[in-house]
Amino acid sequence: MARLAGPDRRRATERRGRAAEWRALVALMLKGYRPLARRHAAAGGEIDLILRRGGTVVFVEVKARPTATAAQEAIDARKRRRFSRAARSWVARNPWAAALSLRADAVFVTRALWPAHLPDAFPIEGL
Repeated sequence: MARLAGPDRRRATERRGRAAEWRALVALMLKGYRPLARRHAAAGGEIDLILRRGGTVVFVEVKARPTATAAQEAIDARKRRRFSRAARSWVARNPWAAALSLRADAVFVTRALWPAHLPDAFPIEGL
Protein backbone atom coordinates (compact mmCIF):
# COMPACT_ATOMS: atom_id res chain seq x y z
CA MET A 1 0.00 0.00 0.00
CA ALA A 2 1.42 3.40 -0.97
CA ARG A 3 1.93 6.07 1.65
CA LEU A 4 -0.03 9.27 1.29
CA ALA A 5 1.77 12.55 0.71
CA GLY A 6 0.94 16.25 0.64
CA PRO A 7 -2.74 17.26 0.71
CA ASP A 8 -3.95 13.65 0.80
CA ARG A 9 -1.94 12.98 3.93
CA ARG A 10 -3.24 16.16 5.59
CA ARG A 11 -6.84 15.17 4.81
CA ALA A 12 -6.31 11.67 6.21
CA THR A 13 -4.72 13.10 9.36
CA GLU A 14 -7.62 15.55 9.72
CA ARG A 15 -10.16 12.71 9.42
CA ARG A 16 -8.35 10.63 12.04
CA GLY A 17 -8.20 13.63 14.37
CA ARG A 18 -11.91 14.36 14.03
CA ALA A 19 -12.77 10.69 14.62
CA ALA A 20 -10.57 10.67 17.74
CA GLU A 21 -12.29 13.81 19.04
CA TRP A 22 -15.71 12.19 18.58
CA ARG A 23 -14.57 9.06 20.42
CA ALA A 24 -13.21 11.22 23.24
CA LEU A 25 -16.39 13.29 23.39
CA VAL A 26 -18.61 10.20 23.63
CA ALA A 27 -16.40 8.71 26.35
CA LEU A 28 -16.53 11.92 28.38
CA MET A 29 -20.27 12.38 27.93
CA LEU A 30 -20.78 8.87 29.29
CA LYS A 31 -18.87 10.06 32.38
CA GLY A 32 -21.28 12.97 32.85
CA TYR A 33 -19.49 15.77 31.01
CA ARG A 34 -21.55 18.11 28.83
CA PRO A 35 -20.07 19.80 25.76
CA LEU A 36 -19.71 23.58 25.60
CA ALA A 37 -17.52 23.91 22.50
CA ARG A 38 -15.48 21.91 19.99
CA ARG A 39 -12.32 22.97 18.20
CA HIS A 40 -12.08 26.38 19.83
CA ALA A 41 -9.28 28.29 18.10
CA ALA A 42 -8.00 31.56 19.51
CA ALA A 43 -4.78 33.34 20.39
CA GLY A 44 -2.69 31.03 18.23
CA GLY A 45 -3.88 27.86 19.93
CA GLU A 46 -6.71 25.36 19.73
CA ILE A 47 -8.70 23.44 22.30
CA ASP A 48 -10.23 20.24 20.98
CA LEU A 49 -13.11 20.02 23.46
CA ILE A 50 -14.51 22.28 26.17
CA LEU A 51 -16.89 20.56 28.56
CA ARG A 52 -18.56 21.12 31.88
CA ARG A 53 -19.32 18.76 34.71
CA GLY A 54 -20.82 20.28 37.82
CA GLY A 55 -18.80 23.31 38.89
CA THR A 56 -15.84 22.55 36.62
CA VAL A 57 -15.08 23.67 33.08
CA VAL A 58 -12.69 21.23 31.44
CA PHE A 59 -10.48 22.10 28.49
CA VAL A 60 -9.50 18.88 26.73
CA GLU A 61 -6.56 18.06 24.47
CA VAL A 62 -7.23 14.93 22.42
CA LYS A 63 -4.24 13.02 21.08
CA ALA A 64 -4.57 10.05 18.72
CA ARG A 65 -1.41 8.01 18.42
CA PRO A 66 -0.50 4.33 18.06
CA THR A 67 0.34 4.11 21.80
CA ALA A 68 -0.71 5.98 24.92
CA THR A 69 2.94 6.85 25.60
CA ALA A 70 3.31 8.45 22.17
CA ALA A 71 0.08 10.40 22.77
CA GLN A 72 1.33 11.71 26.12
CA GLU A 73 4.66 12.74 24.63
CA ALA A 74 2.86 14.74 21.91
CA ILE A 75 1.70 17.29 24.50
CA ASP A 76 4.97 19.19 24.78
CA ALA A 77 5.71 22.58 26.38
CA ARG A 78 4.92 24.49 23.18
CA LYS A 79 1.55 22.75 22.86
CA ARG A 80 0.74 23.49 26.52
CA ARG A 81 1.57 27.22 26.07
CA ARG A 82 -0.63 27.53 22.97
CA PHE A 83 -3.42 25.55 24.65
CA SER A 84 -3.22 27.83 27.72
CA ARG A 85 -3.48 30.97 25.57
CA ALA A 86 -6.61 29.60 23.90
CA ALA A 87 -8.11 28.66 27.29
CA ARG A 88 -7.49 32.15 28.68
CA SER A 89 -9.11 33.61 25.56
CA TRP A 90 -12.17 31.38 25.97
CA VAL A 91 -12.57 32.36 29.64
CA ALA A 92 -12.27 36.05 28.71
CA ARG A 93 -15.12 35.58 26.20
CA ASN A 94 -17.18 33.59 28.72
CA PRO A 95 -16.81 35.51 32.01
CA TRP A 96 -19.42 33.32 33.75
CA ALA A 97 -16.85 30.50 33.68
CA ALA A 98 -14.27 32.42 35.73
CA ALA A 99 -16.26 31.64 38.90
CA LEU A 100 -15.95 27.89 38.25
CA SER A 101 -13.02 25.52 38.61
CA LEU A 102 -10.95 25.36 35.41
CA ARG A 103 -8.93 22.32 34.44
CA ALA A 104 -6.88 20.99 31.52
CA ASP A 105 -7.46 17.30 30.80
CA ALA A 106 -6.10 15.03 28.11
CA VAL A 107 -7.71 12.13 26.32
CA PHE A 108 -5.45 9.63 24.60
CA VAL A 109 -6.99 7.68 21.74
CA THR A 110 -5.23 4.57 20.46
CA ARG A 111 -6.29 2.11 17.78
CA ALA A 112 -8.00 -0.59 19.76
CA LEU A 113 -8.49 0.78 23.25
CA TRP A 114 -11.24 2.85 24.80
CA PRO A 115 -10.06 6.49 25.07
CA ALA A 116 -7.94 7.05 28.20
CA HIS A 117 -8.98 10.15 30.15
CA LEU A 118 -6.31 11.90 32.21
CA PRO A 119 -7.91 14.57 34.43
CA ASP A 120 -5.77 17.58 35.33
CA ALA A 121 -3.13 16.48 32.82
CA PHE A 122 -1.21 19.77 32.97
CA PRO A 123 -1.65 23.24 34.45
CA ILE A 124 -3.27 26.02 32.45
CA GLU A 125 -0.63 28.74 32.40
CA GLY A 126 -1.86 32.15 33.53
CA LEU A 127 -5.17 31.02 35.06
